Amino acid sequence: MNYTHRRILLTVLLLISSGAKWSEGARVFTLVNECKTTIWPAITPGENFNGGGLALRSGQSVVFTAPVGWSGRIWGRTGCNFDQAGNGSCQTGACGTALKCSASGEPPATLAEFTLAAMDFYDVSLVDGFNLPITVMPVNGKGGNCSAAGCNTDLRNSCPTELAVMADGKTVACRSACDVFDTDQYCCRGVYGNPVTCQPTYYSKKFKQACPTAYSYAYDDPTSIFTCLEGDYIITFCAIGRKQTVCTYHNHRLVCSGSSGSASLIYKWLVLMLLCMVSLWSCV
Repeated sequence: MNYTHRRILLTVLLLISSGAKWSEGARVFTLVNECKTTIWPAITPGENFNGGGLALRSGQSVVFTAPVGWSGRIWGRTGCNFDQAGNGSCQTGACGTALKCSASGEPPATLAEFTLAAMDFYDVSLVDGFNLPITVMPVNGKGGNCSAAGCNTDLRNSCPTELAVMADGKTVACRSACDVFDTDQYCCRGVYGNPVTCQPTYYSKKFKQACPTAYSYAYDDPTSIFTCLEGDYIITFCAIGRKQTVCTYHNHRLVCSGSSGSASLIYKWLVLMLLCMVSLWSCV
């Protein structure tokens, strides 16, 4: 059983054991690009996310809504060049030649993964390698852990040479040890296909040290999967060493990360107007 199938099974078991019931409702996803360059977020399944892909300029944000029952992944693509028809290529994270993804991205890519239910489950995974820092910040949650997950360290700067993906003399991504060496030990398969025999390796320990709240290898469950009851999610690319407040708008109410109370009315309207001006979100 591979990592993706195992994670789905784990999520289902957690749902059953928690007694959570599927409920009506939706979750607001705010994608924020704090990288210095344009990135191309990809989402599968993408029916509720601009068809699965878009361009997001530096400093720009975009808001989507996904229904309860959606289960999928979000990642960033870099170094892309698409024509007006949405055909092109990317240095990292490509899903074939399409702007709007209908399939998973090519490793290495940092993945934000979600299963939306009455109790949501989410994580950020480096099991398929790393190409961009990603953090997931829940807001508006009514219970559960609702902790921040992800990696706000740029592993490209410390990637071991044997894992590095190079382009134009720069490290543009960091592959997983499984992808590079393709052994049962690194890939947690065969006799290593269980949490007892598949233990952290030299490479997964380096990933975990840099990104304590991200999956570093397939059985890194206890410190890497999080829950939140009816929360909304702010996914930030390249929030390196930053703890700035990011806001999203839901149910006619502005909610900000890192804020325990309500903002003043003037502050709410200022942030909301800024969101409308700098994002792809239509506010009318």
